[in-house]
Amino acid sequence: MKVKINISKTIEQNAASYYEKVKKLKRKLEGATKALGRSKIKLDKLKKKEIQIKGKSKKEKKLTKISVERKWYEKFHWFYSSNDFLVIGGKDATSNEIIVKKHTDKGDLVCHTDMSGSPFVVIKADGKKIDDKTKKQAAQVCASYSRAWKLGLGQTEVYMIKPDQVKKEFGLPRGSFMVHGKREYFKPKLEIAVGIDKDGKVIGGPLSAIKKHAEKFIIVVPGKLKKSDTAKKIKQKIGGTLDEISRFLPSGGCGIK
Repeated sequence: MKVKINISKTIEQNAASYYEKVKKLKRKLEGATKALGRSKIKLDKLKKKEIQIKGKSKKEKKLTKISVERKWYEKFHWFYSSNDFLVIGGKDATSNEIIVKKHTDKGDLVCHTDMSGSPFVVIKADGKKIDDKTKKQAAQVCASYSRAWKLGLGQTEVYMIKPDQVKKEFGLPRGSFMVHGKREYFKPKLEIAVGIDKDGKVIGGPLSAIKKHAEKFIIVVPGKLKKSDTAKKIKQKIGGTLDEISRFLPSGGCGIK
């Protein structure tokens, strides 16, 4: 080990000079050690926070995944009546075919219009007697999702039958059926309400049903507003997503009450 000595100073002076340097270095080392300790504490806190954020993110992703999981009937037009009957309706020829063939049971009721381009709408009885109010609500949805909306009609006739009156006969195209026997007729106005329920879910259907299940809602009637623009206006007023709102809007121009 080499040590530099200032020859102009005495041995005691040189020793004192080195002693002061050692003291300064020691203080710097202590300061550096304390700073390192503080940095380590901050780093540990940041790591914990990162773990918490990652955990929260995973939880939110899981919740989001759960929230977008749909019930079997949500791929169709659907609503719950004011007396809590599930009502489902076809969106096209394929879903009409599926509803009639796979989702109608004894005791259910089926709605349709005489006009082509109408959904088959089914009231699920689930072993209960279907009330008149639910019948009228189902008829209104059948009319509103029919071609009558696109034509700008104020109302159209809807008939109601039992499932065993609907027959698939040879030569009929997909989504088309023959109807036999007596029919019960309704002439509802064309109108759909779109709302947000207590869980923040977008729902849609006849006003009298949606009023019971929704926290807030908008009434939609045939009009000149594009479907996409209608969805945007509804979102601005009650929330929800454009995709979910659009699911409940009939094809054709809309107007907002």
